[in-house]
Amino acid sequence: MTDTDHAHLNWDEHGQPLSCQFDDVYFSRASGLAESQHVFLQHNQLPGRFAALGNGDTFVIGETGFGTGLNFLCAWQCFLAHAPAGARLQFISVEKYPLSRADLDQALALWPELGVLRAQLMQQYLAIHSGFQHFPLANGRISLTLLIGDALTMLEQLDGKVDAWFLDGFAPAKNPEMWNEHVFAQLARLASTNTTLATFTSAGFVRRGLLAAGFAVQRVQGFGHKREMLAGPFQPVDEPAHCHTTTTPWFARPQQHRLADEQRHAIIIGAGIAGCACAASLAARGWRVTLIEQHEKIAQEASGNAQGILYLKLSAHETALSRFILSGFGYIRRLLEALSAAQADNQSSAILSKNDWDICGILQLAFNDKEQKRLDALAAHFAPSLLRPVDAQQASQLAGVILENGGLFYPEAGWIHPPALCQALSQHPLITIQNTQQAITLTQVDQQWQVHTESGLLASAPVVVLCNAANVVQFSQTQHLPLSRVRGQTTQLPATTASQSINCVVCANGYISPARDNTHTIGASFNFAHDSQEATLAEHRSNLALLHELAPSFQLHCATDTIDVATLQGHAAFRCTSIDYLPMVGPVAEHQSFIQTYADLRKDARLPLTQPCPWHQGLYVNTAHGSRGLLSAPLAAELLAAWICTEPLPLPLELAQQCHPNRFALRALIRNQAQ
Repeated sequence: MTDTDHAHLNWDEHGQPLSCQFDDVYFSRASGLAESQHVFLQHNQLPGRFAALGNGDTFVIGETGFGTGLNFLCAWQCFLAHAPAGARLQFISVEKYPLSRADLDQALALWPELGVLRAQLMQQYLAIHSGFQHFPLANGRISLTLLIGDALTMLEQLDGKVDAWFLDGFAPAKNPEMWNEHVFAQLARLASTNTTLATFTSAGFVRRGLLAAGFAVQRVQGFGHKREMLAGPFQPVDEPAHCHTTTTPWFARPQQHRLADEQRHAIIIGAGIAGCACAASLAARGWRVTLIEQHEKIAQEASGNAQGILYLKLSAHETALSRFILSGFGYIRRLLEALSAAQADNQSSAILSKNDWDICGILQLAFNDKEQKRLDALAAHFAPSLLRPVDAQQASQLAGVILENGGLFYPEAGWIHPPALCQALSQHPLITIQNTQQAITLTQVDQQWQVHTESGLLASAPVVVLCNAANVVQFSQTQHLPLSRVRGQTTQLPATTASQSINCVVCANGYISPARDNTHTIGASFNFAHDSQEATLAEHRSNLALLHELAPSFQLHCATDTIDVATLQGHAAFRCTSIDYLPMVGPVAEHQSFIQTYADLRKDARLPLTQPCPWHQGLYVNTAHGSRGLLSAPLAAELLAAWICTEPLPLPLELAQQCHPNRFALRALIRNQAQ
């Protein structure tokens, strides 16, 4: 994504936006708000459908063309007015050319009656980059997922069902890529028997295309000067091939038993960032959560560092990991804003203070020619709003210290105090924390998972989520998962008068953060051999050596020559990684049955097997986040909640499959290596 991918606007004499790319208006000059209400709310019967929802229900709206977000705010406002308090709204919108933050704010300022909702959207309208970008709004009751990219490409990667479609791209004559049989086929694939559709246009080819796809649209009274528009339900004459899910059975969703409100209870094992984020995502959906932690406090292991760095290790080749990180980065940035805002409805008292995080920017130094070439490729591929090249002089000004190398500057990044984030995520009235409890075994009895400690039964629930890093393999149901541990240690370096000038995170092979509580965090070591969780002098010295490699000026500013290494504090823990370095997020299959069910893949990997996957019903994992947990774990929690609650996935289907726990057994079968 480059900076040219943003919408370019002109503003007319009435202050209304016009698209330069499509030479068209974003909404009716008469009244955009009334148009949205007439076309999309009224003709999808949303007030009545919202009112008919039950507690725990999620209503999904899909939209082609987010534009100024006016339709989203109208739907949100209508949902608040009519839906019960225990229902949720998920709004998914495709947008190839997102508005800049300033343009979006100016456009929505035309509607003062939407001011409160506009303010909440604007607070989180940041880090908008390519791919799926997920927004947590209204304490999780409202979610927005922007699919930034080409409409057809994005819709092909969406997995889920949509209850109501808003077709609101620019006029068909001016934006034909949004209005064709391939897009209509995707709308049908994502529809169900109760899905409706509405659009402002009544163009004949659009009507014929939608009818052919299975939407029984009719011409009805349009808005304002438009005589007609199209609206109708999804009523396919037969079930065409494109209505079938494209997922293979080993990645398909487990059949979920419909749980009554009081039965929605999940046990989460492990209270680091992955576990606390999962607890928050499920609690926001009305689930009771029992969060089990073996230590006296939460966030004691890999999530226990004083400062965690929001470092985006990206690839110019759009690898799966790079795409996950880009979406995860946007989500954590918005989540930080949400957790730092006052929670007006008292659903959550968790508020992060400004001492708990800082978007100070991250400076990534080019320490040799090979690294410079890699950074140059990133600068050519990504938007300057995400990262921009800087020379040594510019880098020195940004860092507040003299640096010998330039590199890349990430203005939207910074650091977080992970224990504070975990505390904020876990402070919800539906979350109960059980400290100093070590889960030993899992058993399933009458569709209830039972968690046992050495003392006996601790808790039971229909759903269990394993978030305890590499300890996931201690359970018999998940011992087959290929996880490994890598020890890492950070060092707490007392700030000096001179080091207070460090303005941003500076990193290369090591890193240093600006001071928090008069202390810098430096690190971090990677030790594959050491198995202790105690901080060692050797790794403190290693971290100081990494700091000196960043630039000689750090030695002067931080007075490291006079430091007694034996007095330094630090944090040592084990990162959990998978063999392909991607997170492991999703439902768990019964391993031996999986191998037997799909044994024919040993002979031919292309065999069209249709047997349903033998799942451990109600068992999920969220682990293997490595050193990127702050960027990947919160979005992974939303992905997991979507699996559990049968919601559209907040990540592309292909990416969700690449992070699925079944991927390893599948590869082993194909390579005839499965045990």
